[in-house]
Amino acid sequence: MTAESTVPPPAGRSRAAGRAVSLLDPPGAATGRWLPSGRGPRRTRRTSWTPLLIADAVAIPPAALVVPGAHRYPLLIAFAFLGLCVTGLNRRALLYDTSDVPGALEELPAVCWRVTVGWAVVAALSPLRQLPMTVLAAACAVHCLVACTGREAVHWRRRVRLRRRPRPALVVGPVPAAARVAAALQRRPGCGTWPVGLVADTPDCVPPSGDRPALPVLTTREEAHRALIQNGVETVLVVGPSTRAQRAPLLRELAAFGCVLWELDTDPPSYSLRGRRGRAEHLVGFPRRLLYTDSGRHGGGVLGKRMLDVVLSGVLLLLAAPVLLACAAGLRLTEGPGVVFRQERIGKGGRPFTMLKFRTHRPASAHEAATRWSVADEQDMSRLCQFLRRTSLDELLQLWNVFRGDMSLVGPRPERPYFVTKFSQAHPGYPARHRMRTGITGLAQIHGLRGDTSIEDRCRFDNAYIDNWSLWQDICILVRTALLFVRPTGS
Repeated sequence: MTAESTVPPPAGRSRAAGRAVSLLDPPGAATGRWLPSGRGPRRTRRTSWTPLLIADAVAIPPAALVVPGAHRYPLLIAFAFLGLCVTGLNRRALLYDTSDVPGALEELPAVCWRVTVGWAVVAALSPLRQLPMTVLAAACAVHCLVACTGREAVHWRRRVRLRRRPRPALVVGPVPAAARVAAALQRRPGCGTWPVGLVADTPDCVPPSGDRPALPVLTTREEAHRALIQNGVETVLVVGPSTRAQRAPLLRELAAFGCVLWELDTDPPSYSLRGRRGRAEHLVGFPRRLLYTDSGRHGGGVLGKRMLDVVLSGVLLLLAAPVLLACAAGLRLTEGPGVVFRQERIGKGGRPFTMLKFRTHRPASAHEAATRWSVADEQDMSRLCQFLRRTSLDELLQLWNVFRGDMSLVGPRPERPYFVTKFSQAHPGYPARHRMRTGITGLAQIHGLRGDTSIEDRCRFDNAYIDNWSLWQDICILVRTALLFVRPTGS
């Protein structure tokens, strides 16, 4: 259990040393290069692919109306199987990827082909094979028409949103080439991507002050991380070969923070970059290729994980309400006012959120609150506070963070900005823990890595959990956590 107050790093520690995750300084601080967003920090949300899934599902009932006797139970089962078949084919073809917004005509062949294959499979394995071929063809045509229309409506809405509020992006590469790409994007605001800064390959490639572009030129990985968090960047444009050695560590870290990475070719004669579907994709005329995206990485499991979080956290909050009230009343009587404390923690993508706990310890000073790692065995705590820590009952309020979406039931444990900076510098794998929403419990916790235990081991277990994530693994971790709920130490 860490100290229960969030304050800036103590006196004597340079702010610049913690710029990678520190979110306390306002834009324009004199300690480094900042991006002129003009709006301060904001939280962005990754575009959901659920509307596309709904558009595909809504297209099935109109097609079923063409089939006589569609209300019969066997045919209803066949149409349900058709929906699963088409959804699986679309997912395999990356038709639920939200990192790009294709046009209706661009998607039409892929969507119609997979709908046709779905109908062919279902017609061969269900009572639909008894229908005339003309009826099946008409139903398939209606399905294609409604599906394409619905998907285009979703894409049109996204295009309107992007024109009104384009996605902030960092451009990584040699400054002259990156400046060309940024200037082209600024001349075409309707493309949905707006550059907020340039990330130079190396500090010595920054041009003289008189020749610098209008956008800030970031020369260190710390500045790039700070720019990413400060501006809510989720798109990174890589100019030049992505395998260049000096930029590879930065790209890996940006990908670990959840950014979508695109490689752009700035040489007009070269059109060698191919998109995910075997055709050249462009951004304001520059050929591009997707390097990394986590959208759809776990498929429908992401939605399943969120549904599991909402349902279980809601039920547990209702069931634990008497316990929460008893804990709050006991702390109020024995410890005085302020039974709940709010502490800034770092969540998915390096974004901060306010975590809730019962207050079981009052730090002696702001310095102690910012730097003390664990107070699990503090002797001057009351027996009630020691009991709450030993049984982890002080963590129950985090169910509200899960219900809100700040956290998940299962995931890497969140930590304070001060310690995130410290651990990120000491352990290369620590920033990669923020690829997934943080949780109340996790793979590291059920293996005994709680309290004052090895950070290196936690990194290894947390990253292994993310790399091999599945909904069944979450269920197993929750069951093991329930069996080991009464613990001798805090987290």
